[in-house]
Amino acid sequence: MEINQLYELFLASEGVNTDTRTLRPGQIFVALKGENFDGNDYAIQALEAGASHVIANEYAVGDDPRILRFPDTLRSLKELAACHRQHLEIPVIGLTGTNGKTTTKELVRAVLSTEYKVAATQGNLNNDIGVPMTVLSIGAEAEIAVVEMGASHPDDISALTWVSQPEYGLITNVGKAHLLGFGSFEGVKKAKGQLYDWLSEHDGQAFVNVDDDNLYEMALQRPLSIIPYGVEGEDAVILPTSSENPYLRMEIGGKLLETKLVGAYNAANVMAALAVGRQFGISLEEGMAAVAAYTPSNNRSQMTRTERNVVIEDAYNANPSSMAAALDNFAALQDDCKVVLLGDMRELGEDSVKEHVRILEKLGGCGLTHACLVGEEFRKALDEAGTPAFVRWYATSDDLAAALAERPLTGATLLVKGSNSMRMGKVLPTL
Repeated sequence: MEINQLYELFLASEGVNTDTRTLRPGQIFVALKGENFDGNDYAIQALEAGASHVIANEYAVGDDPRILRFPDTLRSLKELAACHRQHLEIPVIGLTGTNGKTTTKELVRAVLSTEYKVAATQGNLNNDIGVPMTVLSIGAEAEIAVVEMGASHPDDISALTWVSQPEYGLITNVGKAHLLGFGSFEGVKKAKGQLYDWLSEHDGQAFVNVDDDNLYEMALQRPLSIIPYGVEGEDAVILPTSSENPYLRMEIGGKLLETKLVGAYNAANVMAALAVGRQFGISLEEGMAAVAAYTPSNNRSQMTRTERNVVIEDAYNANPSSMAAALDNFAALQDDCKVVLLGDMRELGEDSVKEHVRILEKLGGCGLTHACLVGEEFRKALDEAGTPAFVRWYATSDDLAAALAERPLTGATLLVKGSNSMRMGKVLPTL
């Protein structure tokens, strides 16, 4: 079956789904194969649950004519999404970066929603399955779309731009993350820069943070139309914070902006969202009001006041650049009792011990009462650099949670951060 024929079936359907547990009648079920599952085993079950058709591999069991057989179902999903994108007559903004992708996407969504019906990536569904699913979810009512794209391998962004075909693009930053997949920081820049490559090859435009030397240099290396933004570039001012009010506060164009975001590193994300809004005719006042109203979720730059402590949750993920930025922000907070609970940074390859040692060195300048470190990578770093008196090490987040339950902290301001696989969120109920 040709993709154009499949697209006609898609238009007559209730959308696509890759999980029979959430399948709705009338949807097309796409049987994907992973390391620990094979959706082809559920082709018949999907039809019984009401699927209009099933996109399956040639070996899927069943002779129902609604089972459509393709050599590579993931490839077919991507081609279907690319076909849908070609039929959409709306601007699409592609967004990637090492840190801040999801927060920036949500801020951009909030700003654009003041004037437009916006379709955007749900949560962080930004991989080779999530991006085509996002594109296929864009309905006829949408007036603009924001598609978040993640990458952990060299050609991921190139593949995802082929699916989403953005007319505008934004790279939040480039930093040391997924070095095991990218090989080096230069590998990260090359991989993320594939968004700029797509835009330059297709007469697109890039929102570029001109305060960021790496991004600005990357943009100038290409024949690329640039829409500049930045904190310094636009004479915005980041105002001081305290443990009583650690939220990002800024003066922009002489106007005060009070956000619900924790961390000065979010200032660039705010300016990015305002720049996108400006490009699409949204006034500074409208954009700032939308940013002020946005409340973060999913353990990203959230502050919670418990019965005993003030907790800054940034536990969704961690890499050397995001960890350093979080610690710099925490160091600027004035408080008599500051504690960090940090989990390992993953996927750093041969640079892992070196990068964890750098974090240990940074801890000394944060004015901490003490620090709790979790995971084997921090243990190796402590073995190499020595263990400061204020540092305690734990093998797992469960071990740390048990210790905190036995000896509860009170009256502290805490930063909780670590790679998602470290499950640092497990310590939150003890705080």
